[in-house]
Amino acid sequence: MKKQVWLVLLLSFSITVALAQSKPKAVINHTAVFVVSMKTSAAFYHNIIGLDTIPEPFHDGKHAWFKTGPTSSLHIIEGATEKKEYYKNQHTCFSVTSVDAFVEVLKKNKIAFEDVAGKKNVVSVRIDGVKQLWLQDPDGYWIEINDAKF
Repeated sequence: MKKQVWLVLLLSFSITVALAQSKPKAVINHTAVFVVSMKTSAAFYHNIIGLDTIPEPFHDGKHAWFKTGPTSSLHIIEGATEKKEYYKNQHTCFSVTSVDAFVEVLKKNKIAFEDVAGKKNVVSVRIDGVKQLWLQDPDGYWIEINDAKF
């Protein structure tokens, strides 16, 4: 009887492992933004947000790629005919070591920012103490900047 229980448990475990391995786990590879000017947007993400470029596979002058994490990137694609309006709740968030230092970069470059409620030039502080602000890139995409530690 003990041998049968052991075999059932072993078989059950083997099936569970096989099912877990057969179901691929998705991870984010990249996000993309469709922009009017790749050069303007690339300069913004590099000089203001502080992202590093990574090799661009297309070599057609309409694409730029930036590293956003250990296994993820931002793909900028030129071709939009005009800037559009986007909802703040649909945003990309980048964490920085100091929101205060980031605010100085924004002020130096005359880039508007706001808090979660839309108050201009104000930084929000979440209930957990994380500082955050919102700004828009040259095409109107919303970006959150915070100092969350992971």
